[in-house]
Amino acid sequence: MSPVLRTRRDGSTRPARYRAVQPLALLWLTLVWLALWGEVTPVLVIGGVLVAVLVCVMFPLPPIDLASGVRPLALAALVGRFAVDVVRASIQVSGVVLRRRPFRNAVVAVDLESSSDFVMTLVASMLSLVPGSVVVEARRSTHTLFLHVLDVPDRESAEAFRRDALDLEQRVLRALPPRPHKEVRA
Repeated sequence: MSPVLRTRRDGSTRPARYRAVQPLALLWLTLVWLALWGEVTPVLVIGGVLVAVLVCVMFPLPPIDLASGVRPLALAALVGRFAVDVVRASIQVSGVVLRRRPFRNAVVAVDLESSSDFVMTLVASMLSLVPGSVVVEARRSTHTLFLHVLDVPDRESAEAFRRDALDLEQRVLRALPPRPHKEVRA
């Protein structure tokens, strides 16, 4: 992701500073610590907070700005369709395996329409979770995903997969529409 820039009084920009210890990260890491120990005691809570602070200071991450809103009905439709796709693909992969006939695989390039890193990551993750396809490369510079797809006998099947992937991207964009960027005034 590109760095967040802050504007100085003279109009020049500098990278924004961020806090190494972010409250949500601190809470999450403490909860993971307690889950690993399997019990909650005052000593473990204090130890978990200390370990979380240490992890946040040693491995600082910039704050994440998802830069998108949420449309609950479209999100529910996205999750429901994803579940249907997983079940359908599982049946298709089982059929390919049980047929015991030779089959052809392909690497399909999908040029995403959105320039959002968040959307690209979400689409890539969802496509990889559906059986029969896995992301082998993601080019951030062109927002292109290269997917290894099982049982692609011809170009038409590859194009059908590409269309399905682009349809998934559109469903993601409908469920999590990008918010307009705030302009920085000098």
